[in-house]
Amino acid sequence: MLKVQEIREIIKLVDQSSINEFTYETNGTKVSMKKLSDHVVVPSQPVVQVEKDVTAVPQQQLGKQETIQTVETPVKENTVNYDFEITSPMVGTFYSSPNPESDPFVSVGSSVSKDSVVCIVEAMKLFNEIEAEVSGEIVEVLVENGELVEYGQPLFRVKTK
Repeated sequence: MLKVQEIREIIKLVDQSSINEFTYETNGTKVSMKKLSDHVVVPSQPVVQVEKDVTAVPQQQLGKQETIQTVETPVKENTVNYDFEITSPMVGTFYSSPNPESDPFVSVGSSVSKDSVVCIVEAMKLFNEIEAEVSGEIVEVLVENGELVEYGQPLFRVKTK
């Protein structure tokens, strides 16, 4: 059976190559990978929607006076300071703890080392422990417990030491 780290290495190699499809079989274990698209659109600037409100504007409508009042909603800028994202090495279900009764592996403010387990991603009834890969502090958790995650989806943001 392949180890998670070996699968990660294969994924990275396939991702960096021009190969669109890859299948590997050993000792009764088969791993198949297929790239969905060569073109990924990543916005260079985050899209921000601002609700603009007009305060107390009287309007005449068929002889009736109506007042429309709106409230301007402030937009929060992303001020989280991080320099590494821990991403999902596979498609699966994200679990923040080893079992429902346990505390999460990590939370915001937790210190992690390269080999610290930060979560579990379950794929095809296999529970894969995901390691931090860097030393630092968790500054943001980006997914909820039990949420489906995609390959390459950011799970945590880390401020490295």
